[in-house]
Amino acid sequence: MEVKKKIPMRRCVGCGETREKRQLLRIVRSPDGEVNIDLTGKKSGRGAYICKNVSCLRKARKNKRLEQNLETSISDDVYSRLESQIGADGN
Repeated sequence: MEVKKKIPMRRCVGCGETREKRQLLRIVRSPDGEVNIDLTGKKSGRGAYICKNVSCLRKARKNKRLEQNLETSISDDVYSRLESQIGADGN
């Protein structure tokens, strides 16, 4: 008998769609308050998931969803750094 592995699902804070965890990027607020993209998915800190496209990041920024999920205020330079990193990953 074949055992089916459960696929972890997460919701994008930008568009609200539920997708497989590995299809999304994890944005993490580390314990020292720094906000970064977590490519491994294992960094410690509070995380939020977002689709791998800039439009979802812009929606999340407009509605302050990332700030609500990470429970911190996020400056414009952090958003622009995240946008350039997401854009570099292939949009």
